[in-house]
Amino acid sequence: MSHPRILGIGTANPPVRLTQEQTFHAAGYHGERLRKIFLNSGIDYRHFYLEGPLNREENSDQLNQRYLRGAMKTGCHAILNCVNSARTTVQDVDFLAVCSCTGYVCPDVGSRLIAHMGFSNSVQRASIAGLGCAGALPALQRAVDFVRANPGRQALMLAVEICSACYYVDNTLETVVGNAICADGAAAFLLTAGPQGKRKYPQIIDFQTFIDTEQIEQVGLQHRDGKLRIVLGASIQHLAGPMIETALQQLLQRHGLCRSRIRFWVVHPGGRKVIDNVQKHFAMEDAQLRFSRTVLRNYGNMSSPTVMFVLEEVVRSGDPRPGDFGVMIALGPGMAAEVALLRW
Repeated sequence: MSHPRILGIGTANPPVRLTQEQTFHAAGYHGERLRKIFLNSGIDYRHFYLEGPLNREENSDQLNQRYLRGAMKTGCHAILNCVNSARTTVQDVDFLAVCSCTGYVCPDVGSRLIAHMGFSNSVQRASIAGLGCAGALPALQRAVDFVRANPGRQALMLAVEICSACYYVDNTLETVVGNAICADGAAAFLLTAGPQGKRKYPQIIDFQTFIDTEQIEQVGLQHRDGKLRIVLGASIQHLAGPMIETALQQLLQRHGLCRSRIRFWVVHPGGRKVIDNVQKHFAMEDAQLRFSRTVLRNYGNMSSPTVMFVLEEVVRSGDPRPGDFGVMIALGPGMAAEVALLRW
């Protein structure tokens, strides 16, 4: 069976690039204890869509308007980088899926991008909202479903987040941690199904989800004072390994694989402690998570696009070869572990 394959990958970040020290001061935090949270995060730089200095007095309308402008600009750049890498154009795209959770607009970001970028008037759409850091994999699955049902046609999926539009400041440790790791960014994949060409990018073989509904309130976004506030339960870092293992076991068993067959671990870097606990749980070597740590260090946690940045880093510097297996892994609200099996 011919599996859907990725034809192109594109990523993009807003132009404002800040060090952790700069972000700490811009957010108005004080004290060595809070400063250490920023500086010990495993992050060197983050990008933000800001229209001037960080304004801690933005109201909910201003935050959502900035989300829309940032999502449009950053998402447009990611899409252009993606189709250019595949040597095609947006007019050749038959299906567009967009996932985002850091703002809400109607018409959705995808429809606005179709109008702005000149997609075909007949392009089909899907908008996937509210799945947080795990949103890229369900969006990828919808794109895979489309090209499987329509061989020879092309699907593009975009994950775009402006986490700075959820930059809520209070005195809780939870929001300090969220503000110390989250950033803005976008990533796009272009897919098709049919005859296989060069395999710079992998095939998408299968997906598996595990949802622990008892932990539904542990991670996500909540409305407070009319604004979005990041929720990061302290238990997330300890739940990650067992949840991923549950989903991963089912996926690998279905394909007669064991973990030793997986060469590339494309793990969403939700934070340094999350990666540390995943590494410990699976007894991984440092090299197996180097791509995730590189993305975290250079970009922070951009929510849904981040795992796509990790796959781009694998392709760029991992030297994947025909026959190599990889798994993409992300955790998000629900609480859910999402896993995809890849093969070059």
